[in-house]
Amino acid sequence: MLKDYLRLHFIVLLWGFTAILGKLISVPPVELVFWRTLLAATGLAVLLLARKQPWRVPAGEALRMLGVGVLVAAHWITFFLAARLSSVSVCLAGMATLALWTSFLEPLILWRRIRFYEVGLGLLTMVGLYLVSQAEFDQMAGLLVAILSAGLSALFSVLNVKLVKRHAPLRLTFYEMSGACLSIALFFPIYSHYFTNGTGLQLAWRGFDWLWLLVLAGGCTVYAFSSSVELMKRLSAFVINLTINLEPVYGILLAVLIFGSQEKMSNGFYLGTLVILFSVLIHPVIEQWNKRRQRQPEPVEAVI
Repeated sequence: MLKDYLRLHFIVLLWGFTAILGKLISVPPVELVFWRTLLAATGLAVLLLARKQPWRVPAGEALRMLGVGVLVAAHWITFFLAARLSSVSVCLAGMATLALWTSFLEPLILWRRIRFYEVGLGLLTMVGLYLVSQAEFDQMAGLLVAILSAGLSALFSVLNVKLVKRHAPLRLTFYEMSGACLSIALFFPIYSHYFTNGTGLQLAWRGFDWLWLLVLAGGCTVYAFSSSVELMKRLSAFVINLTINLEPVYGILLAVLIFGSQEKMSNGFYLGTLVILFSVLIHPVIEQWNKRRQRQPEPVEAVI
């Protein structure tokens, strides 16, 4: 069991490392995500073949999964763009609003009741965001893009709730990575003409880009995902969700260790980030407590 816990934390550490990789890789965000999804889709295809898992699905289901892949592409592009527009720490602070977005989107898409404790935690998150924005006003653009990226992540995560019930996780992710890659490839002509300032596509790797891209696609995507799915069979959802919420913490700590003074922020930033992280980390605890309370049978009054 201890080995599983350590492995889970290592996976979350890898996910926290993605924003740093976005800084280290010289390829622009759109091209970067193209390479990431292409390499990840290839790796997942190899896994599917190696495990002899079926990959064919009805056309309608394939289109749904490919469509979610478009959202994945948009999420990752905005995520890496946020890391370029601001510091890694500010980017991850914005990404920590994922739970806030999910609390709003789940009732709308899945038609479930609004949980008032999630609304309260959402308001607390907004207080934290206000503190961060005031402390790092010069990085507001990166923070806003990161918040948008978190919203896109929440959207495709909520949509995946239905899809994952009908499809094996590896197959689902293969189609989504393929959809992300194909959508970017189709977007390339428009992107190249209107958004590159005449430089055109920059797909060429420079320096250690090849290494960081392999780590990003192989380690942070294919390995991390397949391992997390395996751990879901042995660890509770509560433990997994609570640990995943540590991703911004690991990411910010790694950024400080790697980039040093570049990632040094004001006291207001750290206060705001702590408020956001508190609301994120306390959410699964409250959710678990609420589930236990609902399971408890009501006391039966004695009849005299």
